[in-house]
Amino acid sequence: TTVALHAIANAQKAGGIAAFIDAEHALDPEYAKKLGVDIDALLVSQPDTGEQALEIMDMLVRSGAIDIVVVDSVAALVPRAEIEGEMGDSHMGLQARLMSQALRKMTGALHQSNTTAIFINQLRDKIGVFFGSPETTTGGKALKFYASVRMDVRRIETLKDGQEAVGNRTRVKIVKNKVAPPFKQAEFDIIYGVGISREGSLIDLGVEAEIVKKSGAWFTYEGDQLGQGKENARAFLIDNPDLANEIEKKIRASYVPAEIDPALVAAVDEATADVEF
Repeated sequence: TTVALHAIANAQKAGGIAAFIDAEHALDPEYAKKLGVDIDALLVSQPDTGEQALEIMDMLVRSGAIDIVVVDSVAALVPRAEIEGEMGDSHMGLQARLMSQALRKMTGALHQSNTTAIFINQLRDKIGVFFGSPETTTGGKALKFYASVRMDVRRIETLKDGQEAVGNRTRVKIVKNKVAPPFKQAEFDIIYGVGISREGSLIDLGVEAEIVKKSGAWFTYEGDQLGQGKENARAFLIDNPDLANEIEKKIRASYVPAEIDPALVAAVDEATADVEF
């Protein structure tokens, strides 16, 4: 949910319109604001049934008025028959059938309206699995098939400031990707009440690109000490946003290929004009 809210915040900053379908009825507006979401401009729906949620999503997508829509979560899309039925009634395959039908209808509309749809899902364990991973996701196989990108988001470590837990170290692995090579992964810090730590990511990427130097527990940048330990270095960058922006520019520049002089390209073309390859 945190990653999806960050995506909404960035879409809004770029001038986009975002919608959040809160099937779990658990959206915290104050937390969303801290992540940069403009709550007043966010379209929020808290549907009663899975059918209602997907119908609302379908109408929003077909309107062409929105740029990103988030469904939180697939596991909470409960079919109407299950809600109206008795406790203990069996409703085998209802949710999978609902998802399959909805995605068949929406996939073309998503493409035509150029809308990004993010479905948040939860892991469940399959019973009686002795070989391979017992983990599976709810809602059947249709979502796995139709998705262009599938991300596995997991907490791998608890971040502590002394004895107090302040956040989670999170790993995201791309388990399916139709638009780029799959199976890449990234790690970042999620700080409680703050969201994804930009400064923590700058430190990690800065060390990787050798822009920020790490010696023992100390982090330094161009001879200036940022702090002892990652938490202190992160706090220093929060207090010095200009320095954080400078480090970010250098990190971005290190990932951009060097520009080629057009005059050099023209000279090579002229020199090889009569050469047969």
